[in-house]
Amino acid sequence: MAYEVQLHELLDSAARRTPGAVAVEEPDGAQTTGGAVTYCQLAELSDRVRDRLRSLGVRPGDRVGLYMRKSIDGLAVIFGALKAGAAYVPVDPQAPPSRNAYILNDCSVRAVVMERRLEAHWREAIEQLGPTPQTILVDGVGGGRGLAAALADDSAPVSASSSNASAPTELAYILYTSGSTGKPKGVMLSKANAMSYVDWCSDVFEPSASDRFSSHAPFHFDLSILDIYVPLKHGATLVLVGEEAGKDPCRLAGLIEQRRLTVWYSAPSILSLLAQYGDLAKRDLSSLRLVLFAGEVFPVKHLRAVKALVPRPRYFNLYGPTETNVCTYYEIPAEIPVERTDPYPIGKTCEHLASRVVDGAGRDVPAGDEGELCIAGGSVMQGYWNLPEQTARAFFVDAAGRSWYRTGDIVKTDAAGDFVFLGRRDRMVKRRGYRVELGEIEAGLYRHPAIREAAVVATSNDEAGVRIRAFLSCHDRQRLSLVQLKRFCAENLPLYMVPDTFEVVDALPKTSTDKIDYQRLKDST
Repeated sequence: MAYEVQLHELLDSAARRTPGAVAVEEPDGAQTTGGAVTYCQLAELSDRVRDRLRSLGVRPGDRVGLYMRKSIDGLAVIFGALKAGAAYVPVDPQAPPSRNAYILNDCSVRAVVMERRLEAHWREAIEQLGPTPQTILVDGVGGGRGLAAALADDSAPVSASSSNASAPTELAYILYTSGSTGKPKGVMLSKANAMSYVDWCSDVFEPSASDRFSSHAPFHFDLSILDIYVPLKHGATLVLVGEEAGKDPCRLAGLIEQRRLTVWYSAPSILSLLAQYGDLAKRDLSSLRLVLFAGEVFPVKHLRAVKALVPRPRYFNLYGPTETNVCTYYEIPAEIPVERTDPYPIGKTCEHLASRVVDGAGRDVPAGDEGELCIAGGSVMQGYWNLPEQTARAFFVDAAGRSWYRTGDIVKTDAAGDFVFLGRRDRMVKRRGYRVELGEIEAGLYRHPAIREAAVVATSNDEAGVRIRAFLSCHDRQRLSLVQLKRFCAENLPLYMVPDTFEVVDALPKTSTDKIDYQRLKDST
């Protein structure tokens, strides 16, 4: 598909239309020094990044690492890399330096733009892996000032030049996710992949220049693609939410109110925290018109609580792995029946994609039967970086020659034709001859009024074959007894699904993308 405006041109196009409009805001206290930039200012700063990267030898097809906190500076680096014809590779600045060194070495970045405070430990780690790439060091981020100062220090600047008109099939970014081997794997997305998704968002959510979008997700998380590119395409304002404020429900609620956000997008766990601890009943959140959530199942009782406190917006459940970005969507009804306990469907396939549900042999299953969801179309990844065998396993080609991505998610269609998420292929275990989806146990546990969060993991056991362990956190730090939990499970779950052990904790561990960290829970067993 040909696009009138390519991904790297979205910023410049908006800057030409409304140069003085505010493109990005950094609220005070959001882990930056605060500030805002206009579209013209952000475009000019990204041009300077482009020119510096070229002076360092960055060429079309290269990769550029982004190693800094979420900021205006980081956004300028993203667009500067795209304008240079390179793909950006964002890493989590709070992750261990050894992990980030592995990622940036794995995809052979030509250059890295990073905060100076992170340099020493990273350099020590990456020198053990291979050559150290060129670096642009920034003395603190916020408002673009640190980046501008770093670019001004260039002893051999190159003359300004035009942005690279690379093909839409060229890579735009590589997002690293946890791999089954224990090492992160890079998901490769092209400019066309991103634009396919951004255009779909534009059609469904109808953004305008008056919108004010949240940017809650870190740049290394796939939720950030909507955050960054959809508002900039339409000349709207993007409000960055820093790491510290992002996990504080009171500060988040205040930010939504004070900054008059119109579009919110985050993982469900953040919305749950807002409902429980954000004092939303005392907030004026009437500016919100859309609440979008993705990344994990949203327990109905928490969704119901959020909608009761913030009833005005339209709510959408967006589903999709990093490899496809969002591939199905479902609008939550205005009223959630009090008797409903099952999570809502993940909905129908996005219009720019195609889907099919297949059995283990790759054959389509009848409507209503369960099987693995497979996706084809414009926003599906190019593959995993430097992992051809994993890439080959992730796809199958049908008789017509079309390539389909295997999501690994088990679904079925309901009477309305919507997909119902049943669980992960890799979270299904056999126990006492029964197939058990760990997510179904979690859904059962969430029915208990005292339980705030639930996570279930399975471990192999020589005697029992598999042992199931439940981790729980409760409202107001209540401490449910083992007898209470066993009795509740016996009333709400089949006997073969009742966990072997329960552990009540103050809070469940989270990944940097605000999902429950199942690996840490498994490692603790």
